[in-house]
Amino acid sequence: MPEIKYFNSMAKPTSLSRIGSKIKINIERVRDRIPSYLIDQLSEDPRGTVIDYKMTDGRGGIGVVIKMNNGSKHWFFEDEVS
Repeated sequence: MPEIKYFNSMAKPTSLSRIGSKIKINIERVRDRIPSYLIDQLSEDPRGTVIDYKMTDGRGGIGVVIKMNNGSKHWFFEDEVS
């Protein structure tokens, strides 16, 4: 009888930024996936506040919704903010 292999399909725990945390977006990590107007905005001020979470399916995991200092809201993957 062939050996049965089990794979751990559980998501790995991650350390998410807490809601209300002040963060900074790493422009180099997002440059290839965001529109030019947002690159310009982040070049002026890459800081904002975490206001919510977003489930993602392309790269897996959970993203964070950020309210930028100018009032606009955008989401980013957790590894794109610090």
